[in-house]
Amino acid sequence: MNNKWKVAAVLALVVGAGLAARPVLAHGFGQTYALPIPLSYFIVAAAATVALSFVVVGAVVQSGGLSQRYPTHDLLRHVWFQRTLASTWFLALVRAVSVFLFLLALATAFGGTNRPLENFSPTFVWILWWVGFGYIAAILGNLWAVVNPWKITYEWGERLVALFSGPRRGKPRREQGYPKGWDVWPAAVLFLVFAWIENVYTAGSVPQKLGILVVVYSLITWGGMLMFGKRTWLARGEAFSVLFGFFSRFSPTEVRVTDTKRCRTCELECVPFEGGCVDCYACFEDSPQEQRQFNLRPFSLGLARPDRISVSTLFFVVLALATVTFDGLNETSAWNSVRRVFIDPMGAFGGDLIDTLGLLAVPAAFLVVYLAFSWLMKKVSGVDGSVWRLARIFVFSLVPIALAYNVAHYITLLAVQGQLIIPLISDPFGFGWNLFGTAGYRLNLFVVNAKFVWFMSISVIVVAHVVAVYVAHLVALREIPDQSKAVRSQYPMLVLMVAYTAVSLWLIAQPLVTAGGE
Repeated sequence: MNNKWKVAAVLALVVGAGLAARPVLAHGFGQTYALPIPLSYFIVAAAATVALSFVVVGAVVQSGGLSQRYPTHDLLRHVWFQRTLASTWFLALVRAVSVFLFLLALATAFGGTNRPLENFSPTFVWILWWVGFGYIAAILGNLWAVVNPWKITYEWGERLVALFSGPRRGKPRREQGYPKGWDVWPAAVLFLVFAWIENVYTAGSVPQKLGILVVVYSLITWGGMLMFGKRTWLARGEAFSVLFGFFSRFSPTEVRVTDTKRCRTCELECVPFEGGCVDCYACFEDSPQEQRQFNLRPFSLGLARPDRISVSTLFFVVLALATVTFDGLNETSAWNSVRRVFIDPMGAFGGDLIDTLGLLAVPAAFLVVYLAFSWLMKKVSGVDGSVWRLARIFVFSLVPIALAYNVAHYITLLAVQGQLIIPLISDPFGFGWNLFGTAGYRLNLFVVNAKFVWFMSISVIVVAHVVAVYVAHLVALREIPDQSKAVRSQYPMLVLMVAYTAVSLWLIAQPLVTAGGE
């Protein structure tokens, strides 16, 4: 099969996935909070805090960037860790549970009630997995690499085939056909379709349609692994492996291989870091036990690692930030006014059309703005290299912002509607069962209140922007030898961070707070 037919096959599956559905579970919970002072005061104070952090970071971190290996502690040194969390039996149990939940989600989607709130699959997929796993990746590490059910079932299939036909031999799949120019574009396209399903279509919380969506994505993933190789597709084409991998760079854990010779022959072309290659699961799986490490490290330093960053990676990171921002914009009265202009003459189609255009326009606008500020960084600092190069090397400093906005935007969905899983574990199909005695549980709508959500949102957004300033500063000191040029290069980035702090708080405030202090 030539590359054109491969592309056509993938796009056909993507379109099929897009036609499947969209979740309609609301993000808000109906409460509002009257601000004690005007919103503008909060915004100015938050922006001033981010600006002050630039001065502090510049004074404290003055040279070297991340040129030296950061402090780590290898948990695999400890016998208790090897015998528990890293043991074969524990990992096998975790993987079995992952596949069970995957199959349960499919079984309930197709075999249970079609009422979303009474069926296990919508709550599990859209709330616990989609919202919750991003937090897990950022706080604990890339556990998706361990529990990914598509990877696990594919490996089981490989073992079954090998049992009857012998192990497969030959060149790595990457050498047999994955076009090098694709990089992570397949994953980025699939994630854009996923965001379109989440934000535009109206039936994704319907269990049967959600089941179709999961099946279509499963076929894409298994087909990609079969066509190009498991490791290559997971690292380049599987949207959530790539996305959660980005988020896990913020986390305090990493896998590391201490022998850089293995990295030089890696099928994924990983980049050796000081002390070995980091977070390359191909190298980790193929290396002997004595060369493996599972390390604790300081939060966020994985974002400043000197990896090769492609244009497709740049686009994906910007897309991850922009789509959740559009999700927030979609809940504002200003956007609803725009939608009504299209809905009045065109009906529901008009609303879907403007939402689709908005979903495409916001990432495009984010990319243009980010490239413009990268151009300013180049002009202000006078450094050599293209604008695209500067944009690529600094793009992971945006990840903390994407994480923080995810927390601020989705926390009520997880805390309130996530409680639906309690009755659903007793009655996953909606047949009136009460397997574990929890079927009668009723949601506690006041488990979080609007005041808590508002101040929590302010805190995480400001802290994330401060961390972003710190990461960008580390990268600048590493990539720009002249310290004065490195510091000057960050002036436009600081302006961008301050501006987005203000925009983020305004978006979060729209459905949550009412004016006060006037």
